Amino acid sequence: MKPHHWPWTFIAFTLLGLVLLLAGGAALAGMLKGVHPLFNDDMAGWALIVSAVACFLTGAFPLVLRRLAEREGA
Repeated sequence: MKPHHWPWTFIAFTLLGLVLLLAGGAALAGMLKGVHPLFNDDMAGWALIVSAVACFLTGAFPLVLRRLAEREGA
């Protein structure tokens, strides 16, 4: 039986998604207003959260393909 391991793309995009999610939450809370002028807008936090969701979905794609390949026995 083959050992199961996570695809590196899943790990990379999940970590990037977590960073974006934390930054988006901080931007929505107003903690990043003095960091950059773009963070003065409330929509910047939502844009970071949407980008985090996109990273999570991008990382999930190779994971699903790996699981399907393991189920097929390849």
